[in-house]
Amino acid sequence: MGGDGSAIEQRGRYFDELDVGARYLHRPGRTATEADNVLFSSLTMNTQALHLDAAFSEGQPFGQRLMNSMWTLATMVGASVSQITQGTLVAQLGLTDVSFPAPLFHGDTLYTETEVIDKRLSSSRPGQGIVTLRHTGRNQRGDVVATATRVALMWCAPEREDER
Repeated sequence: MGGDGSAIEQRGRYFDELDVGARYLHRPGRTATEADNVLFSSLTMNTQALHLDAAFSEGQPFGQRLMNSMWTLATMVGASVSQITQGTLVAQLGLTDVSFPAPLFHGDTLYTETEVIDKRLSSSRPGQGIVTLRHTGRNQRGDVVATATRVALMWCAPEREDER
């Protein structure tokens, strides 16, 4: 930076700055804790024993408590915000194709990447575009633990004074 005192505001990408096929690796990862699991499950009124009861879970197929899959989904989407949608999102339009192909456990670290798979200008909302994103969450061993397709309504880049 030139030291001219200009302020730089961290933000996501505008519609115009997102290219189909681009992949964003969101770092740092997020290590899942027992506290995360208990708090999230309790806040969302999810009393599933597979999340909360260690003794019960020991007798189940995975032999231990599973992270709440909704925590995994929310954390995966949340990891993308600062790099893609912070201040540039109008609204989330939908989530589809959500899957959890492998479990996430306490102590695992969730690493997320996002691929832009489609985009188009909105036909009814000038200055906005619709972007389709595919989120993939992996644990520290590279196993895919979650995937989701997200459709977002994004702002187009504002016109700059020098372009008018």
